[in-house]
Amino acid sequence: MSIRIESRENPLVKRLVRLSGDRKYRKMMGEMVCEGGKMLGEALSSGIEIHDVLVADNAQVDTGDLSRAEQSGAKLYACPSSLLAKVSNVQAPQGVVFSCERPVTGLDSLRGARRLMVLEGLQDPGNLGTVIRTADAFALDGIILCEGCVDPTSPKVVRATMGAAFRLPIAAATMEEAAAFLQQQKLPLYGAALAEDSIPLTQIDLHRAAVLIGNEGRGITKKAAALCDQLLIIPMEGRAESLNASVAASIIMYEMSREGNQP
Repeated sequence: MSIRIESRENPLVKRLVRLSGDRKYRKMMGEMVCEGGKMLGEALSSGIEIHDVLVADNAQVDTGDLSRAEQSGAKLYACPSSLLAKVSNVQAPQGVVFSCERPVTGLDSLRGARRLMVLEGLQDPGNLGTVIRTADAFALDGIILCEGCVDPTSPKVVRATMGAAFRLPIAAATMEEAAAFLQQQKLPLYGAALAEDSIPLTQIDLHRAAVLIGNEGRGITKKAAALCDQLLIIPMEGRAESLNASVAASIIMYEMSREGNQP
């Protein structure tokens, strides 16, 4: 049974708004905010812990998902659509906002992984969301986020993952920690970079490897490049000097997943 909320001064409303906009608060609370019935279904299917579900009066939502959420321990709340619009961070609210555990882990969760993406300084939420979604599509084992990356639990990133944020292990670490972990796991680390000694990715066996993608404008740092076993490039016949970070990552992940990509 849902609890009725009418005021924007309600503690739950204030907490959801703060979770939506405050990265430090999300990390401190171990929570994030998601929106939409589809995302609720994805979260339930993944087994992630759902805490509170706020539903607008006119929402088109699967009552079965609401029942599953309540049975799993979540609290259900109902409110006017105008109040949910204050909580939502999109122009056309989908009628459902919920909080759940923040699915960011440590490197130990990636032990035994064969194919990983490592990201350094990726700052655009859409780019990170696309990389996570594509990594899930090509069955990579996880993603390591290093210095300077946008928060993977921000609403814009989570929305862009289309549910992949609930399915794909995402670890946070420094570049040095990531490199040491990969060395321990005997996974080579390749950095995508335009450099004289870069090798075309078609000449590298990527079936068991980690590949580093850097900042949208600056690429990978010198420090990160020095930690890589080898630098690679995507062969291009056109006149463009480089690709969008998420596009480059997608091409590389396709090569990582493609059968017979060994040189």
